Amino acid sequence: MLTGWTPGIPLDDRGQAQAAALAARLAPLPLAAIVSSPLERCQQTASAIAASRDAQPVLNEDRVGECRYGDWTGKPLKKLAAEPLWRVVQAHPSAVTFPGPEGESMPDMQHRAVAAIREWNARLGQDATYLICSHGDVIKAIVADSLGLHLDQSQRIQVDPCSLTVIRYTPLRPFLVRMNDRGGEVDDLMPRAGHHGHGGANSDAPVGGGSGGADQADGQADMVTGAAGPLAGAVPSAPSSRQQPADTRG
Repeated sequence: MLTGWTPGIPLDDRGQAQAAALAARLAPLPLAAIVSSPLERCQQTASAIAASRDAQPVLNEDRVGECRYGDWTGKPLKKLAAEPLWRVVQAHPSAVTFPGPEGESMPDMQHRAVAAIREWNARLGQDATYLICSHGDVIKAIVADSLGLHLDQSQRIQVDPCSLTVIRYTPLRPFLVRMNDRGGEVDDLMPRAGHHGHGGANSDAPVGGGSGGADQADGQADMVTGAAGPLAGAVPSAPSSRQQPADTRG
């Protein structure tokens, strides 16, 4: 079923276990903020992460909420796959507006989500590392933007339940540090003492490949995102609301 904004869809037992595992992975990493979609499955995941941080508050952000699927919401994916619009979603999402008065276009979804990220970057400052808990299609759209890809290419990106995606934003360009990471350590994301710089070098790409995390430049905002709950970017999602992945023909 395409859950979308349907209320009252919590994480199941597997989802709660995935959220707890994600919280344990992220425990060593200081987070300037924990931001979440208002949907219950994201809120549960974000709350699990916050619980191990002296009940750090979870900040709601509607703009990283799920795409509004309109009349498709609540329908079985097998039935939706027979709709003519399904092929457009797969191959040309930039042309998609979901049907019904509550339906949203996929470009509008991308625009609001990326605008939210940029505003949180500005609010928290260039040295902040923060977390956004969101949904698969939203995270894919954010990743596409960070890579300078057309939204139509976002269906080539995979976002699994409770995966991590890390984007470092600099004045000149974003850097995609991790994508769909489901088990890596977070040592390379830790802040380093004495590094508070400004200037154009922060936006420079390493020449020759660099040496990994040690090359992290100063003065950059890191946005860590995942898919909601284990269903779940950007942080984890509920199994019952999980969308069928984009098919290989898309």
